[in-house]
Amino acid sequence: MFQKTNAVVLRTIKHNDTSLVVDLFSETNGHMALLSPTQARKRTGRQALLFQPLSILEIEATNRPTASLNRIKEARAAYPLQSIPNNPYKIAISLFLAEFLYRALHNEASNPLLYAYLEKSILWLDECKRGFANFHVVFLMRLSQFLGLYPNMEHYHEGDFFDMANACFTRLRPLHPSFLPPDDAKALAALARMSYANMHLFRMNRQQRRQCLDAIQAYYKLHLPNFPEIKSAEVLQELFDA
Repeated sequence: MFQKTNAVVLRTIKHNDTSLVVDLFSETNGHMALLSPTQARKRTGRQALLFQPLSILEIEATNRPTASLNRIKEARAAYPLQSIPNNPYKIAISLFLAEFLYRALHNEASNPLLYAYLEKSILWLDECKRGFANFHVVFLMRLSQFLGLYPNMEHYHEGDFFDMANACFTRLRPLHPSFLPPDDAKALAALARMSYANMHLFRMNRQQRRQCLDAIQAYYKLHLPNFPEIKSAEVLQELFDA
């Protein structure tokens, strides 16, 4: 029995000499890990392009509930990406977000609204020509909504702390260590007002963007069990030196 679905590529690793394991987030099944054969040498280059991080695919795969790994029968680009594979800044963003999503969505079941968000966001980045330096922090902030982690961003006042454990602003410094000081809390409040359409209007330098990203990663680590450090984050920070 075969199943067809659209899916976003998160990670590809070598399984053995003749196959790869491709981790995807699919429209119908949520997170999936599938085998893809690599027997024909001439197909290897095409596979590398096809399975690049954040590629959006149409796949047909076996659907055997008892199988430890189902197999990809056919895969093709649902929306061939034009700029992401050729722009060094967008490549860095895609590597970081794919790694982040692989960790955050590893146990995520079917979620059509989340899949639609991923697909629309990737296509927006691919089409955007300039002003996307804040894309990754806006993406991660909005992603938390689909995972039930979005903090209470109401009632912010100048000088507030942000209590990460309770996901809210507070006038008083929390008694536990999981909080953001007022300067970082202010940056987080500004981030909550950003969208892809208006983020170019918010001027953030390298330090401010780093603070936002560090805060978001700390927040995810606090609320998602065993969430690790994202190795590609440092490369991303070095590129966007605005």
